[in-house]
This record gives sequence, structure tokens and C-alpha cells, in this order.
Amino acid sequence: MQPIDIQFLGAARQVTGSCHLLRFQNLQILLDCGLQQGGDELIKSSDFQFEFDPKAIDLLILSHTHIDHSGLLPILLARGFSGPIYCSSGTALTLPVLLKDSVSLYLRELEQKNKKRRRQALPELAAQMSFADVDAVLDLLKPLPYLSPKQIAPGVTLELRDAGHILGSAIVLLDFSDGNNGKRLVFSGDLGNPATVLMANPALVESADLVLLEGTYGDRNHPNSEAALDELAAVLAQAAQDGGNVFIPAFALGRSQEVLYYLAKLHYQQRLVQQQIFLDSPMAIEILKLYQWCFDALDEADLKAIGYQPGMALQQLLPMLTLTASPEASMAINQIDSGAIVIAGSGMCNGGRILHHFKHNLWKPNSHVIFIGFQAAGSLGRMIVDGVKTLKIYGEEIAVKAKIHQLSGLSAHAGQADLLAWARQIQGSPQFYLVHGELPALEVLQQKLEQLGIKAQIPSRLDRICF
Repeated sequence: MQPIDIQFLGAARQVTGSCHLLRFQNLQILLDCGLQQGGDELIKSSDFQFEFDPKAIDLLILSHTHIDHSGLLPILLARGFSGPIYCSSGTALTLPVLLKDSVSLYLRELEQKNKKRRRQALPELAAQMSFADVDAVLDLLKPLPYLSPKQIAPGVTLELRDAGHILGSAIVLLDFSDGNNGKRLVFSGDLGNPATVLMANPALVESADLVLLEGTYGDRNHPNSEAALDELAAVLAQAAQDGGNVFIPAFALGRSQEVLYYLAKLHYQQRLVQQQIFLDSPMAIEILKLYQWCFDALDEADLKAIGYQPGMALQQLLPMLTLTASPEASMAINQIDSGAIVIAGSGMCNGGRILHHFKHNLWKPNSHVIFIGFQAAGSLGRMIVDGVKTLKIYGEEIAVKAKIHQLSGLSAHAGQADLLAWARQIQGSPQFYLVHGELPALEVLQQKLEQLGIKAQIPSRLDRICF
């Protein structure tokens, strides 16, 4: 049969910016269209140029909602893409919240930058996307349930399976056929940590000819969830003893809800010292409502472990929780000297309310910061994790005196052993290409796979292959 051409346009030897272009016969298919996170994301959006003509793309398949997989969709629409966007039902539910928030943040930051440019007599930067483009994205969504193969083009069948990463995350299976012969491509998307609460384990794939496998944590394993919970309890106890507050940068979708779950579990076990918890993210609050509507789809054993009974409201599970939607309520948190836990975005600290909290608290030795997710190279979160002594936040130099903690056991990404176990059960001797990981992590994963007799390559950005 005619070969399938794959070009790696993003998340090649890096974690963010997922985007891969498939060509089969006269068809062009895009897998994800994500924003590269870390550094000045506004400039990246303003200067962004696609390596293809958006008008020439026939259809797009979205693995999940996170911005590093979906964030460039409004720009793609603004520049002429008009084909269907296939995704899971869960992704169709959450995508409106994240894209609208992302564009809102982009437009606010653009206006701030243009104010400075006007003062300098420089031309203003033009907006590359708008809320109308978000609406256009949503109009093109074609939600599919898991495990429901669908022919999406002549000779191409799509099936989505649960990746167990966040609500709606999907493993993509694409079966190509010319009527006589067939080939299967599998894109792992972001595979979940089997220990992740509320989500199912990543679904297995029985066979493939080629696999695009993520390797975010290809070089390490995570502690088990109970050890991670104990570590979280210890950090919170230390913060209470120090007389300070705890700040947890978290993505609005998935991570914020899981942090609340762990805190509810500690409360249920009577191990939670703090009596004030703030979810300080309007977007995370909106997503939380979706999780509450979807309780029946969440892991029953996990819900039972926090004392959940059908019909219970979240405040019954975590009575000290306050949802701070307004800017005024958010600012008031910084008047609290001790005894509070603040969960705020963004997860990599490149924007959002966490920066305001850092400005007011990062210089205090009795403050504690807990990182629970991956911090991409170039992000402010990565700088803090790597031990930077001072940071510039909103134009002011801030000393980093707070105690910094990394709890990898609470990660929503599969660890090395999980990736290997998932990969080795795929039959058909597929060729593996490792994506969505920094090069050192991918190289370790490549070596581990080869020890299992699995051939794996690490593509660079813009590399093209055929199979």
C-alpha cells in the first residue's frame, strides 16, 4: 500500500508543543496543535508560523485538552483551517473552558505589551487569535466515545482509547487501508500514571506497525501514591510548624482537581493540619464543576477513599475549601499570614494568579512551594526547581527564600516502568518513535526499550519518516 508520511512538528526532543503531520494518499491529518510552553508564550503566539498551509489540512485529531496539545487551535482556524476536529467526549466538554481562558489571557497580555510599545513609538502587535476563533474551533468538534472505531476518510479509521491522564485524554489508533493491505499507527498522547487518582489506567493496545510514544518521565519512576501522600502530609505539617502558607502551582485541568482529592483524603484520614484551602483559579473552578457532573465516570475506589457518597457536594468532603473566582478574593489571600494552602495556575508559573502569590510570598523563609507537575525548560517553575536565587516578577526582583518541594509521585504522567510495560505488550514488532520528552529522558527510555528488544528512534523537529 502507499506509504504513510509523518513529519514531527512539535514536542520533538521537548515536552510541549505537540504537533505531528500525517500524509496518506491525498490526505493531510494533524495530530494535536499545541503551544510550546516555557519562556514568553505571548511572543511565541504572535510570531508563530506553521510549517504547513492550514488551509491544506483535511482534518485534525486532538489527544486531549491541555494547552501544549490544543493551544494553537484558534490560530490554526484564524489562518484558514476548516476541517473536522476529532476528539473524545471528555475533551469536547473541557476544551471550551481552557481555550477561552487561554485566549483571554493572551489578549490581556497583548494589550499590556502594546501599551509599552505605544510609549516607545513602536508599532503594535496584531492579535493572532480571538474569541471568534475559539467559537469556530468548537463548531468543528466531532466528539467520539472511547472504543468506537469510525471511518474519518476513505481508507482511514480512527479509534480513541482512554489514556488515563486527564478527563477525556485519549490514545489515538489510526488504521490505514488501500482495500487490500493495512497499517496501524498508534499515538500514545500523554499516558497517565496508573497511580493517578480519579482516572482509569491507560488502555492497552494489542498491535501496531508504528507507535509515537511520549517520554516525559522516560528516565525515572514515581514513588507509589501512598508514599507521595505521606510526603505531602509531611510538607504540610512542616509548613504549619514554620507558621507559613503553602502554594501549589497547578494546571486548571486535572492537576488542581487531583490536589483537592489528596487534600480531601488527608482530611478524611484526619491528617490535614491547615484549616484554609483556596482554589484560586477561575478556570480550575469551572473544570471542578465538570468533574462534579462526571463523578459517575471517575474511579469508584478513589471516591470511596475520601468518604464520598452519591449526591455529596465537594464542600462536604473538604469543608475548609474556598473557591476564589474574583480578583478581589484572590488578592485578599495575601493578607493571610499562615495556615493556608493556595492552589493556583498556571502549572509552570508562566502566568496566572500564582505569580501574584509568589510576588507576595516567595521571599518569605516560612513559605512553602510544592511542585506536583513537570516543569518545562525555560519556564519560571523550572527556574525555581533548579534553584534560582532571585526572579523578576512583574518587573520586580524577588528573592527566592521559600522552601521548594517537588512531589513527583503526584504526577499525572506515566513513569518509566509504566511506559515500558505499556509498550512491551503491543504486538506486531512496531517501530517506536519517542516524542514529548527532553532528550536526556528520551535517550534513557530508548536504551530501556532496546534492552527489551524494542527498536526506538528519537526524531528531531521537522524530521520526516515513511512507513
